[in-house]
Amino acid sequence: MANSLHTLFQALAASRDRHQLRSRFMDGVGEHFGVQRWGIYLLDELQAHYIAVDVYGIPNVDNFVELYEKVGRAVDPVTQYVVEHHAPAHEEMVLPPGGWKKCELYQNCCGYYGHEHIMTGPIVGGGSLIGAVHFARVGDTPAFNHQDISDLSAVCTHLSACLATIEIRQTRFNYSVANRLTVRETQIAELVAQGLTNAEIGKTLWIQENSVKQALKRMFRKLEVTNRAEMVAKLRDILG
Repeated sequence: MANSLHTLFQALAASRDRHQLRSRFMDGVGEHFGVQRWGIYLLDELQAHYIAVDVYGIPNVDNFVELYEKVGRAVDPVTQYVVEHHAPAHEEMVLPPGGWKKCELYQNCCGYYGHEHIMTGPIVGGGSLIGAVHFARVGDTPAFNHQDISDLSAVCTHLSACLATIEIRQTRFNYSVANRLTVRETQIAELVAQGLTNAEIGKTLWIQENSVKQALKRMFRKLEVTNRAEMVAKLRDILG
């Protein structure tokens, strides 16, 4: 396997969070696969909507994503294969010879953007598809081949594993942070996150405003923050 992929794998493994993982994937993958356009899409817990989308090389990305969601996703034979098999595929694997430019996806979506060849790979977690990576070659370019599929399979394996590691790390962090606060302090934090003032928090919890102030000081020390905004940011996953 090309050294460029080993470098990418190491960069993915060192990612601290989802945002950094997406960024390092986007920075390191395009040249290896000889593509002009690529992207990563992460799904919500119901696998119904995208919660994060990064796309490179496509003008008016929002318009493309909107068009794909409206007329492309439901008729995308490559994505349908990936959803069913949790394995990467390109158009020549799932369509008969000459079938790509005749299919609805090309005619209603990809053809407008000159996507002459496409390839998609799965990101999985907990036994489900939680995202996908997409590649497109434009102009007079060769189709994807078995080596591309093999390499993409490896990339998707690392992406899936790294996402799982990040989720475990975040869960442990949340548990550790949550355990630093008492039940009352957690209640105060929730009300701070809702935008309530100290006086309003005191009225809601039937305690003195000064008690709220003193509780916040203790909470800041426990959480190693200096203000309300930092506290809410640190507790965002716990507080929802």
